[in-house]
Amino acid sequence: MLHKTTNHFGTSACQITSSWFCPISDLRRRSHSIGRPGILQVRHFFDPYSFSSDLSIFLLFLCIACCSSDIQQSLPFLDPRTPFRHLHTVSLPRTTAMSASGSGVPNAGISSSLKKQFPQIDLQGNDLPPSPAPSSPHAGRRYNIATELVFTEGNDQYNASSVPIYQSATFKQTSGGGGGEYDYTRSGNPTRTHLERHLAKIMSAQRALVVSSGMAALDVITRLLRPGDEVVTGDDLYGGTNRLLKYLSTNGGIVVHHVDTTQVEKVAEVLSSKTTMVLLETPTNPLIKIVDIARIAAAAHEANPACLVSVDNTMMSPLLLSPLELGADVVYESGTKYLSGHHDLMAGVIAVNDLALGERLYFPINASGCGLSPFDSWLLLRGVKTLKVRMDQQQSNAQRIAEFLESHGFKVRYPGLRSHPQYELHNSMARGAGAVLSFETGDVNISERIVESAKIWAISVSFGCVNSLISMPCRMSHASIDAKTRAERALPEDLIRLCVGIEDADDLIDDLRRALVQAGAVNVTLDGFEANSASTA
Repeated sequence: MLHKTTNHFGTSACQITSSWFCPISDLRRRSHSIGRPGILQVRHFFDPYSFSSDLSIFLLFLCIACCSSDIQQSLPFLDPRTPFRHLHTVSLPRTTAMSASGSGVPNAGISSSLKKQFPQIDLQGNDLPPSPAPSSPHAGRRYNIATELVFTEGNDQYNASSVPIYQSATFKQTSGGGGGEYDYTRSGNPTRTHLERHLAKIMSAQRALVVSSGMAALDVITRLLRPGDEVVTGDDLYGGTNRLLKYLSTNGGIVVHHVDTTQVEKVAEVLSSKTTMVLLETPTNPLIKIVDIARIAAAAHEANPACLVSVDNTMMSPLLLSPLELGADVVYESGTKYLSGHHDLMAGVIAVNDLALGERLYFPINASGCGLSPFDSWLLLRGVKTLKVRMDQQQSNAQRIAEFLESHGFKVRYPGLRSHPQYELHNSMARGAGAVLSFETGDVNISERIVESAKIWAISVSFGCVNSLISMPCRMSHASIDAKTRAERALPEDLIRLCVGIEDADDLIDDLRRALVQAGAVNVTLDGFEANSASTA
């Protein structure tokens, strides 16, 4: 129904569109601007056919009063995050407190209580900042992560439903002195800006930066180091990370301490006022060890408040772990992996909450030109939207495969197994176990034959894509670490790493079973098969 009255200002005071009476137990309220001046959306608990113009005026002032934080706190059904069903629109009179442009965004003249309720947000997406974006678009997530992954904000002039690819190296300026929002894609690009704003939101960060690869992201972070600085990091690291740190220690005067980061006490022993950076991975790659981010971050900041705790979150992705919420200062990951999901691009992501730190990180990106290209930014933005559905299937498959291998006597490393020594710690931090696992056979030659006998499992480095991969880290991804160092760090030469995709789990297990039999890794009996003595030793 539509009821219209005239208020004391001589303008249209109320427009209330009503549905059937709803019980008080179902009362909810959600108020926000929807693009027209002063629109509130409210849920009522009265019979819509019985009110008069006086009641309409009363409702008008009730709506304004409900914007008060005191009332909102006292009434649990006023939670703006709650879904709503019986919606009704109340149009407030246009006054000097509302924008005359008709944008629906309150201006500086609005009351302080309404300012709290209606933050000045550009609903049309016309305030996109220069890339990299200075902050998350709405200071954090508003919906469940599955929704936030898909929901992107900001419109272009043609209202494209997909973020456009601004495939341009340069941008025209408004005057001889410049003045345009963008000038050169090395410094910023609208497509990259959309991606960075989106990633900041899902990573619980105030600023995100995207670069040309995961290692480029780490390179940008380590450019903050100076000769004589000390870095504390793990003894089980991605091969590329180890290679870069070795280069910095040899040529850059950086002191690097490799310790078992699963033991906080050992980390604390090497922390000092000279510790400038702590570099963590969890789960580690490829031994799948779990690191207590919160405790190590606290210890590092106690030893040196200026110490930067940096976490490589590639193995988990923002869907499963939020290191910034656990005390980390910097989070980085390879966008090539889970964020993309299809291995058709290379990208790196850096996320921070300290905006000054974000500026320090942006400088080498702009200076060196390692920012992500417009096309790859568009590909990554598209890939992020399917992260939840991909990861759900990958984790489900990984759990079944880990249980299959463990049930036949293999030593399996996977945080989804209760046999994992840090199962409880991982689950206290993360929202899932991921889709990377490793296992030992006891014999390097057997492991090699297993890898070569697999059909569905492609022999390849990397992980996080929709198809399943198999590899021997000591021969492939970690080959840059010399054999002596691998032995010192207890990295088994026979270790096989499985990076699980979204294929049918039964097919993956059948293919793995056949490879195990062909390689002689199992003893076949009438009752089935089990790992041979070498595999269980």
